Amino acid sequence: MKLSTKAWPALAAAALLAVGLAACASPSAADDAAAGDSGTKFAVDENTLVFGVVPDSVDTETNYQPLMDYIAAETGKTVEYHESTDYAALIEAAVAGKIDVASFSGFTYVTATNNGAAITPISSIITEEGQEPGYYSQAIVPKGSDITDLAGFEGKKVCFVDPSSTSGYLFPSYNLLDAGVDPKTDVTAVFAGKHDVSVTKTGEGVECEAGFAEDSEVAKSDKVEVIAETMVPGAPIVVSDTLPEELKTQLTEILGEVTIDQIIESGIESADSDAFRSVFFATLPVDDAYYDTIRDICEKTEAEQCQG
Repeated sequence: MKLSTKAWPALAAAALLAVGLAACASPSAADDAAAGDSGTKFAVDENTLVFGVVPDSVDTETNYQPLMDYIAAETGKTVEYHESTDYAALIEAAVAGKIDVASFSGFTYVTATNNGAAITPISSIITEEGQEPGYYSQAIVPKGSDITDLAGFEGKKVCFVDPSSTSGYLFPSYNLLDAGVDPKTDVTAVFAGKHDVSVTKTGEGVECEAGFAEDSEVAKSDKVEVIAETMVPGAPIVVSDTLPEELKTQLTEILGEVTIDQIIESGIESADSDAFRSVFFATLPVDDAYYDTIRDICEKTEAEQCQG
């Protein structure tokens, strides 16, 4: 299967969870708080849900706050925001059972499950009515650049987002290879850390002569132009498999297919803002098989970060 040059997501180094068995010792109070009577487990305790995110931009927490408020209102639990320092750290948190609900990129989800994270995708966010889950990974250059295609990235300083970013590294790597450019040897890679930073650095044309980022951040800049794009499977909202079945069912129901109007009607006034409307219209259901395209690209690129 060959993808057209209209989309991209990314990579990560995940850590294995070391589990210690205390055969003779009785459980600690913290263990009792985190684990239910039936062997279920919460990241913190039964009154708290930890919501983990990929640090995509400086507005990440603001973008997710109405959704977290909605989860809190519907479940009656405190929702604790957890922004990892980078993609790999979020994967580590998932593997270690330190998040209950999370918004991953497609690639970080695949990498996390490859490394043993017990999580299930339930939905993906769309930003406009009529959309299907998914977004564009875009190849960008400074306005006025003489680079017109991906082959022109050869020998250039190229901004990627993070080695674990779906649209900021994995799909770009695949498409560069398809254009005859090896992302490991034929370009000078600069990892910007966030999509908006990749756009900014590319627009300045100093640290980066070309770059990659997701479409929502590219659209905010008038300093860059898009020369290629690829559709990326939509980023999943996932739920921990270790939560009580009743709670997992409830989270699947409230997050599986909900519109912004329904969130506002539930009493979450913060959802009725231009900022939230720019990043959220509704969620639509997705499942594990939806991310098989990413697994296929992992195989084709032989990315080390894809391995479990």
